[in-house]
Amino acid sequence: MMPPLGALRVFEAAARLTSFSRAADELHVTHAAVSHQIRQLEEWFGRPLFLREKRGVRLAPGAEQLAEVLSASFQRISTEAGLLKLRTKSEITVACIPSIATRWLIPALRDFLALHSDVTVKVVYAMAEQRLRETGCDVLITLGADRSDAVTCERLFSRVNRPVASPRYLECKGAISNVRQIAAADLLHDETTAHWQHWFARAGLEPTEALRGPVFQDFNLLATAAIAGHGVALCPVEVCRREIENGDLVVLSEISVLDAESYFLIHKASPSKAATVFCAWFKNIL
Repeated sequence: MMPPLGALRVFEAAARLTSFSRAADELHVTHAAVSHQIRQLEEWFGRPLFLREKRGVRLAPGAEQLAEVLSASFQRISTEAGLLKLRTKSEITVACIPSIATRWLIPALRDFLALHSDVTVKVVYAMAEQRLRETGCDVLITLGADRSDAVTCERLFSRVNRPVASPRYLECKGAISNVRQIAAADLLHDETTAHWQHWFARAGLEPTEALRGPVFQDFNLLATAAIAGHGVALCPVEVCRREIENGDLVVLSEISVLDAESYFLIHKASPSKAATVFCAWFKNIL
């Protein structure tokens, strides 16, 4: 017959720490609870396990070997349990371009983790048009398709860009409803002025002066400037769908550029179970 396992755990802590009080703190129970468990165990063995002294307790003769065996056993149990937990927990690394990460992935990631508590997700930045093998990641969310071998590439949505501005900017500058009014507005640029040049060519208008306005290094900076009311920006309407639906940005024209480009979700052709679950979830939230 086995002695009470709970009492053995209390005895091991008290023996290792040579203190009922410190054992109680470690086990998050009361001093009285520790004393009760030790008495229960002493009754089971029919002999004292500790000598009570004025300044504390010490192991009774003959109890040292039991304490050593229990300490080694509990340590082995703890180690094996930790290894098993690691083996049953999945981990994936997701590389994502900043525009999609800040608008779609990160705001919803808590919901994924709540649904799949056994999966650990690491999110890293991806450069535009980067290939999956270059990232060393399990999943890549980026601009442009990846036609490499041994990967699956799924289209998420179009990169169609249209002129947008914030209601704050329109209140200050007045309504902007045609190409010439857009040309006269404060223009904001994403890395280069070439996109606006392309847009005006499509609109059939040659700007009368050199394209002006600040150039931002990445799209997140551009979008922040547009929402803050700094001017008119060409933005991918699907990426900014929530800002447009919420009224933070207003589409000023249906004339578009970059229509042929798209954003993609890319993973290995034989993905892990965790990667498969993540990809299915991410496509569903868009």
